[in-house]
Amino acid sequence: MSDTTGQTIKCKAAISWEAGKPLVIEEVEVAPPQAGEVRLKIHFTSLCHTDVYFWEAKGQTPLFPRIFGHEASGVVESIGQGVTHLQPGDHALPVFTGECGECVHCKSEESNMCELLRINTDRGVMISDGKSRFSKDGKPIYHFLGTSTFSEYTVVHAGCVAKINPAAPLDKSCVLSCGICTGLGATVNVAKPKPGSSVVIFGLGAVGLAAAEGARISGASRIIGVDLVPARFEEAKKFGVNEFVNPKDHDKPVQQVIAEMTNGGADRAIECTGSIQAMISAFECVHDGWGLAVLVGVPNKDDAFKTAPINFLNERTLKGTFYGNYKPRTDLPSVVEKYMSGELQVDKFITHSVPFSEINKAFDYMLKGQSIRCIIRMQE
Repeated sequence: MSDTTGQTIKCKAAISWEAGKPLVIEEVEVAPPQAGEVRLKIHFTSLCHTDVYFWEAKGQTPLFPRIFGHEASGVVESIGQGVTHLQPGDHALPVFTGECGECVHCKSEESNMCELLRINTDRGVMISDGKSRFSKDGKPIYHFLGTSTFSEYTVVHAGCVAKINPAAPLDKSCVLSCGICTGLGATVNVAKPKPGSSVVIFGLGAVGLAAAEGARISGASRIIGVDLVPARFEEAKKFGVNEFVNPKDHDKPVQQVIAEMTNGGADRAIECTGSIQAMISAFECVHDGWGLAVLVGVPNKDDAFKTAPINFLNERTLKGTFYGNYKPRTDLPSVVEKYMSGELQVDKFITHSVPFSEINKAFDYMLKGQSIRCIIRMQE
């Protein structure tokens, strides 16, 4: 048992005081975990585009001051009453969504959308009592996605913490708690391409590259990347992408271009941009009779798209996915094992690494389009 069990811990955290302004590293107090909660010592965290989106306060109700961060790895420092699947010293990944194990979604083999713990971007407090576990000078600092990993210590609902193999390097496995699993799972769990098939990936950011990695692992022979930024094509080759289409290079809809390239349509398409036009193109570019398109990107809440019903009647299928259909506690340990065995290549996603004191550099890299994932070393 840790000598800090049951006590408030003082540590450093990167606080976002207002939208779009550099984070400020300051000392905060982190309260002990309550019933059903876990306090983690964060060793490594990485910056995801979702952090940047909410830091910029685009398209949602701003909530500041706040501690961002949701892609991370760490070690359990202490547990609250009733927590049984974790013990102090366990290596773990905190996740922005959860698995309570009791609701109809958790009991279903077909869903990972836990009723209690599914993603909530507006909540800045803990579920159990509506209070924050972070404070500075007696005033609360808001949580983000129930994780807040831009802090040396954080408190998370136990259902949002996946125990992993202690032999797994924490500086690599941290990137598996969000974006990579989202893209990877969209391919291997939902699209399920067969060996030798063709897969089109719309959007070659981190999630799209993870979807491509899933296609590579699945044995797809043609992995076609679609993006408006030609500079991304070279990097994408590392993830198995072997053909590229820039819609700006053509005077016809990109779905028509792909249909002509693939003798009537691709076997699978994964949309990773959130663009309505890309969603339409992904669905309409797959082959009739068996083609399947999977939507991953998050659109604006008021967006809608239309397509001809005949596309469905001709036996094309359209699916959506959340977090790659992975149940965090149940499935993440096996994804880590895929990395440990060499089947899943994680290192190529990591393009930069900075100490915690330079966390704002990670934002600069992402805003300039220079990074896939930047690791932030929390304990230096």
